[in-house]
Amino acid sequence: MSSVLPLIKNETIKMIKKKRFLVVILVLLVLVPMFTYAQMKSAENNRSKFGADWRRELQQAITDNQNSLSSDRVPDEWKKYRQIYIQQMKYYLDHDVNPKEPGGVTFTREFMNNAASLFIPLLIMGVGADIVSSERIGGTIKMLLTRPVRRWKVLLSKLITLIMFVSLIVVSAFVICYLISGLVFGYQGFDMPVFTGFQLSGSDMDISGVHSVPQWLYLFMQLGLIWFVSVVVSLLAFMVSVLVRSTAASIVIMMAALIAGSILSNMASAWESAKYLFMVNLNLTDYLAGSPAPIEGMTLGFSLAVLAVWGAASLVVSFTVFTKQDILN
Repeated sequence: MSSVLPLIKNETIKMIKKKRFLVVILVLLVLVPMFTYAQMKSAENNRSKFGADWRRELQQAITDNQNSLSSDRVPDEWKKYRQIYIQQMKYYLDHDVNPKEPGGVTFTREFMNNAASLFIPLLIMGVGADIVSSERIGGTIKMLLTRPVRRWKVLLSKLITLIMFVSLIVVSAFVICYLISGLVFGYQGFDMPVFTGFQLSGSDMDISGVHSVPQWLYLFMQLGLIWFVSVVVSLLAFMVSVLVRSTAASIVIMMAALIAGSILSNMASAWESAKYLFMVNLNLTDYLAGSPAPIEGMTLGFSLAVLAVWGAASLVVSFTVFTKQDILN
């Protein structure tokens, strides 16, 4: 391992010099205030309608969704989501808990939940999609491989560095979101109860396993799932970077896969085999919230297993190809 540490240090310096991580931070610093402002305006609009009576506001949301179920303009797939939303909100009402209690922690939880399957993976892709291919274009990979160091150690150092920066991006997204939104909504809310354990049984919600957890614990579980998704996406981007010599092609391939996954998640309910695609399994945080899976029969354990297989397979392909292909010519 000692022979790998200098390589990791070298890769870290190169990653910092590329300024990709700095760009990710700047993107977060620009977009999070925009989302915070939009949420603030929405909260102000609701206060003008309902005052401080959150129960009345929640009851109105339930009524609006119930009325939409009788509309022919609403697709049946959307009606299922709205039926589940209605049952969940009724559960919160019955237990006298405001699911949208204003606060920086609540905003951060909602932001991270919405960003888990596309926004954060796109940020990850921007860092990892060219970690090998860019060095081929620049010719630095040839200089690196002429040293008396095994190829797998060179690739391992790149992988470890990538995972380090992936972890930094996930943590940075949480910290920046909490600090900025807290300026508007306050920094309270860590001990607020959040209900989890909702299970879908046909079109009905099974609440037998529902239990309350403090929001800080829910956030911890949420961040763990987001980190796992981010690592798998980075491993796939890593593999593409090894297989494809062009940096632009690497980025386009990963962007296409992630965006296709977002579309498939809304359209793949009739295509059962799509549940084995990694893109359809990225939104792990939906299982915590009790949202329906894209395809019937999918569970948190199933999605974790599918992503783990894709991640492991990408590692095998990456190291096999990198150690055997002719890179020096």
